[in-house]
Amino acid sequence: MPDTRKRPRLLMPTAEEDRVITAAAKADPDAQPLRPSQLEAMVPLRSLRGRPRSARRKSLVSVRYSVEVLEFFRSTGKGWQSRMDGVLRRYVSRQAKSA
Repeated sequence: MPDTRKRPRLLMPTAEEDRVITAAAKADPDAQPLRPSQLEAMVPLRSLRGRPRSARRKSLVSVRYSVEVLEFFRSTGKGWQSRMDGVLRRYVSRQAKSA
């Protein structure tokens, strides 16, 4: 059984083949080389993956809530955790003002 995990062998073009390929690419109006300013503006793809970083960081914690509290917030539908965070945040804000 052949090992399918091995990468296929790459065949690099000879210097002459590379010159022909480069000349053909430069002659194609739809495949013009990037300007230096365009090259500088490029960023690695992995830096664009995932959700953008938030200015307001959150911490992952494990907390136990009463069943009634969880049932109430879950019954409000999608986004219940954000709503719960909002309620707690308002509480903290009020406590800070009264202190």
